[in-house]
Amino acid sequence: MPDPRQLLDVSDSELADLRARLRGTRWAKPWPVDAWKAGTDGDELRRLVDHWASAYDWREHEAAINALPSRFAEVGDTSVHYLRFDAERDGALPLLLANGWPSSFLELTGLANWLSAPSRYGGSPENSFTVIIPALPGFGLSPQRPTLDRSPLTHDIWHRLMHDVLGFERYGVHGSDLGAGECSLLAQANPEAVVGVHLLASADPPGFDPTGLTDGERAYLEAEKAWFDAERGYSHQQQTRPLTLAQGLSDSPSGLLAWILEKYRAWSDCGGDLSTRFDDDFLLTQASLYWFTDTISTSFRPYFERHHGITPRVEHVDVPTALAVFPYDLGGQPPRSWVERTYNLTRYTIMPRGGHFAAYEEPGLLSDDISAFFNKLA
Repeated sequence: MPDPRQLLDVSDSELADLRARLRGTRWAKPWPVDAWKAGTDGDELRRLVDHWASAYDWREHEAAINALPSRFAEVGDTSVHYLRFDAERDGALPLLLANGWPSSFLELTGLANWLSAPSRYGGSPENSFTVIIPALPGFGLSPQRPTLDRSPLTHDIWHRLMHDVLGFERYGVHGSDLGAGECSLLAQANPEAVVGVHLLASADPPGFDPTGLTDGERAYLEAEKAWFDAERGYSHQQQTRPLTLAQGLSDSPSGLLAWILEKYRAWSDCGGDLSTRFDDDFLLTQASLYWFTDTISTSFRPYFERHHGITPRVEHVDVPTALAVFPYDLGGQPPRSWVERTYNLTRYTIMPRGGHFAAYEEPGLLSDDISAFFNKLA
């Protein structure tokens, strides 16, 4: 059963403090540029900040989060918060779902319902999974790892959660963004336990001969470089000087919202209009979860740890791997041959729509692809 002592319990004073900070926002001077051209649009941010400070009902969303099937486990010196959605049939394959940044476990709950109870959506109970959603360390209700050393790392913690704590001898994994990297490392380190790995992003090969690239691979690397030059300032800051940025975002809720809001717009299949994919309450609940748990700072740690070699590289994943490429995800679309340099790729799907937040944007498309992949491995 969930431990109520560790779920969300925001005090009235904390809620009043948030609203006071929002109402007292000191607004940056606007520039004579088109909306969103130089960052988060000021008018849209003002509108959402006003809604957050007045009409947004945190208590409703707090209750909904606390009603989720939460569990807590101790893995070594680390506490792990996770959700468990039991399959609607006995003997179903356990499946770990992992999110990226600036996401949270909340974005995966819809996908978990599709996968654990497909009959609700016109599918067969025979295609159901027991779904486990562990929060990344330092995200949401999972505390950060206690030290920056190499043991145990996130993928080790997750394997121990699945295998040692929950008793799953064999299981599948799915991940996006940061979660895709952790799932790749998990599969690389534990091929005897991982049935297969389904990803929305793949690791680049540790080395390659530039003269041996295909035309498609060269085009992909050029697209990646163009994206890095135009869009990856956030990552450079988060991996080099994250605590400088974190102080401002931990003190200013409008600054925190601006930092993540721009990513939801830029990285989703919204056509420049956030409302086509995300309603206001969803965006503000994500921001509120970061705010009330004070985890925007610790959510930057994976970037810093990877940049400084604390997180190991993905060298080669031998277990069967699927990659689903959503057209509005980050950067270019890696060709199949590029992914095969690092993974035992057995399924490669180009999706018709959707972006970085595919589990929330397109849970039906994604659940169908996950089910088709793992059903062939069962």
